[in-house]
Amino acid sequence: MVAAAHRVRRKPEHIQLIAVSKTFPAKAIREAYEAGQRIFGENRVQEFAAKAPQLADLSGIDLHMIGHLQSNKARKAVELFHAVDSLDSVRLGNQLNAAAGELGKIVPVLIEINTGGEAAKSGLLIDWTEIEPVLSAAPAWSNLQIRGLMTVPPFTEDPEGARPYFRNLRDLRDEIAGKKLPNISMDTLSMGMSHDFEAAIEEGSTQIRVGTAIFGERAKKKGGLQ
Repeated sequence: MVAAAHRVRRKPEHIQLIAVSKTFPAKAIREAYEAGQRIFGENRVQEFAAKAPQLADLSGIDLHMIGHLQSNKARKAVELFHAVDSLDSVRLGNQLNAAAGELGKIVPVLIEINTGGEAAKSGLLIDWTEIEPVLSAAPAWSNLQIRGLMTVPPFTEDPEGARPYFRNLRDLRDEIAGKKLPNISMDTLSMGMSHDFEAAIEEGSTQIRVGTAIFGERAKKKGGLQ
């Protein structure tokens, strides 16, 4: 992280590291916490709900929901997590805002963008007909803070293959920021994972999501890595 930041004359302290702990037990999260890590990302509400009681004593931990979130699980997500990094519809935004209001919380949120246009992935396409409704609804979400954008680009063996998608997300962020819309700050670009985070940092990422490089390979299940 430091080397990548220095290559493009950025300050490493301006880049957050999210340790992606999905599929790993609470014990692994605790070990990373004791080593100094504070921000963790999980993909499934039900999976983390089982771990949460074992981590309740960890002060200062910052828990992010980074996976696709169904609207009917919005309230539980707001109960469990400090931030939701995968907003992909007006409906979900409405549900998150309502849940946060009921619980007396202000929840930081990122809009997920499907930069590769992949049918198997969630997120809004880089298409104003998809993005504009979310931006228009955001001012009414008084219990949410729209902080920026997140993406999972198409996987390529060569990390350089992700660079165009990172640039596209950065350009989109700049375009949205230029509109100066209420309740939308656009100070966060969440992009880059274990194999491509250096390219992401060089392209402006402020938040990388690293799982394998921290916790190791995930156990294989039917259908491959989960």
